[in-house]
Amino acid sequence: MTETKSRSEQLYERALKVMPGGASRNTILRKPHPLYVVRGEGSRVLDVEGVERIDFANNMASLIHGHAHPAIVEAVTAQMGRGTAFTLGTEAEIEYAEHMIGRADSFEKIRFVNSGTEAVMHCLKAARAFTGRPKIAKAEGAYHGLYDFAEISQTAKPATWGAAEHPESVPVAYGTPQGVLDDVIIIPFNDPERAVALLDEHAEEIACVLVDPVPHRVGLIPIAPDFVRTLREWTERNGALLVFDEVITFRVGYGGAQEGHGVRPDLTAMGKMIGGGFPVGALAGRREVMDVMDPLAEKVLFPHSGTFSANPITMTAGHTAMKLYDREAVEKLNALADRARTQIEDAIRVAGIDACVTGAGSMLRVHFKPEPPTEYRTAFIGPDETKLLTAFLDHLFANGIILINTGTVMLSTVMTEQDIDTLSEAMLGGFRTARELLA
Repeated sequence: MTETKSRSEQLYERALKVMPGGASRNTILRKPHPLYVVRGEGSRVLDVEGVERIDFANNMASLIHGHAHPAIVEAVTAQMGRGTAFTLGTEAEIEYAEHMIGRADSFEKIRFVNSGTEAVMHCLKAARAFTGRPKIAKAEGAYHGLYDFAEISQTAKPATWGAAEHPESVPVAYGTPQGVLDDVIIIPFNDPERAVALLDEHAEEIACVLVDPVPHRVGLIPIAPDFVRTLREWTERNGALLVFDEVITFRVGYGGAQEGHGVRPDLTAMGKMIGGGFPVGALAGRREVMDVMDPLAEKVLFPHSGTFSANPITMTAGHTAMKLYDREAVEKLNALADRARTQIEDAIRVAGIDACVTGAGSMLRVHFKPEPPTEYRTAFIGPDETKLLTAFLDHLFANGIILINTGTVMLSTVMTEQDIDTLSEAMLGGFRTARELLA
């Protein structure tokens, strides 16, 4: 007797015929096949098999207000009736720019693009244009999108990452030019002494130091105050720029994660949640640095444009979302995350497993390690931990919980204390399931 294939399996068979791997982004893939969504509303998503789950991934941190927020839907629907994109300016862009400039002290001017990858790329190009220097420095393991120079060493492994005192520049994609590897200086995260020693070797060539204040791939570990201060002092002393990647972390505070560090980066890259559910990116920072893109200058150092940059749909959705994400909303969501971290730590103790939780603001990540990692190498997930994490995530998914596949949670403002209680209860079961593998 032939078993009837599920709707998702049927869809995946079709997808395999027309897309590499059956998808346009690897993050939807899971064994034996992806599940496909019918709709999302608030904190819930419904798949084509009729199963509803609580969404703690929120499209890789981009949905700060969950799915189909009524205010965003209403605003975007009205704008769609007036047009979606023009070769003319819109007031929506100016209004949103004014709002964003008011959120962080380091923001003097801003430009909108279409993704976080673009935002980081443009920050690096602007830094090169401003300084006239070729090299960038970045923390080992940090994810900054798909630009050649930004992605180096984000997937470094023990066999390739080299000595801790002098990390190798490791390519992600085959065919990465050697020149790219030579122009990216890899520094250890949260290790100011080693970082400065490496930076000093290339002091006159470095255009900028690129850093994420709570890097997800490094372990979702907050940047140490002495590390960020050291980077700020080194860049000022050596004529380089300090660039913050806040594509994910801008949700941490009203003015981003940088708000709590007393350090003003020269440029900040943003994306994800500032689009209100639509593709977006932005770079903001010091006036004189941003002005390398000024097309009215006598000598334009960095010509810049983009067909869909600052389109009125994204500007409307993003502005609506960010007005809703005011200081009160930030504080409330971060408090909900504190509740989650406390309950998860309790679940770890009850389950009796070596695990821990890291994070900041409304973000948290579970590690199957006895102590929180301190940098990329201690955060690295080896084969044994991968087995535990897979069992843990599979248990949660089977019990109606969606997480990012690193064991990461990104909260949204529509979530409730009951959602957090449901999460921690499911995690307790997940920790127990993982512990059975250790028996």
